[in-house]
Amino acid sequence: MRVLVTGGSGFVGRAVIDRLRAGGHAVVAALRDPGSAPPGVAVQAIGDLAGPIDWAPALAGCDGVVHLAARVHVMRERAADPDAAFAAVNVDATRRLAEAALAAGARRFVFLSTVKVLGEASRPGRPFRDGDPEAPEDAYARSKQAAEAALAALPGLEPVVLRPPLVYGPGVRANLRALARLARSGVPLPFGRLDNRRSLVGVTNLAGAAEVCLVRPEAAGRRLLVADWHPTTAELAAALARAAGRRPRLLPVPRLLFRAAAALGAGAAIDRLTRPLEVDPAGLRGLGWRPERSPEVELAALMAALG
Repeated sequence: MRVLVTGGSGFVGRAVIDRLRAGGHAVVAALRDPGSAPPGVAVQAIGDLAGPIDWAPALAGCDGVVHLAARVHVMRERAADPDAAFAAVNVDATRRLAEAALAAGARRFVFLSTVKVLGEASRPGRPFRDGDPEAPEDAYARSKQAAEAALAALPGLEPVVLRPPLVYGPGVRANLRALARLARSGVPLPFGRLDNRRSLVGVTNLAGAAEVCLVRPEAAGRRLLVADWHPTTAELAAALARAAGRRPRLLPVPRLLFRAAAALGAGAAIDRLTRPLEVDPAGLRGLGWRPERSPEVELAALMAALG
């Protein structure tokens, strides 16, 4: 297949491009900065996703699209209207790209969404499953939900939605990168009593899932959860330390102290540490996807990439 990939210079995008090229697919990377393109791909320069883009040159000869570029979740939102800011990129631009793909004959459209469309926390012992009711709680998740609906409403398109939880691997940013650095430092971490499970997916295995969604005919129209690891918060911190060659040092801090920290203004971060968010990728497994890279190998690569 010849595949257009957006967001190809990012953390997930580079892994997806590597996977597609290894699978024999020709890749066109649509990028704002052509100089950031991974090696070995055709490059099509585009402007701001929220602005007007002529997608026809990038889509010429393409059989499918993997759409990764997005306005991502931000911790300190500065937009006066966050819903409008997210919608401009994640909904409107996605719809325009999908319409252009249809016009070009590229019907298969793989869209990277988020588990947050289903909510911020699963019930203990009951992971989220494909087909669960949607309950987005912030502007980012609402925009992804709206984009999913917009794709489903386009006659003739074959959308496939992937809903990942936290993605880990070399090049990861934000909170997980910070946690990895702390674990590598040997500083004792206060997570010893945090037994809530939070599913994750390695970036390599997520790229493999994107390829499955691209090539399997029966994937059309599906909205699929993906995960390859389901550690507790304590297990995650310990695994990061071991991947760095450190002995895990976890302090048994009572949950009461985490609740107190949440009350002092750190609520969102504390929720991510202490609440369960498990997913069941049974639907994706039914399409033939299997994790190919273990958490231990992916975490070792993550640590090596920290520098």
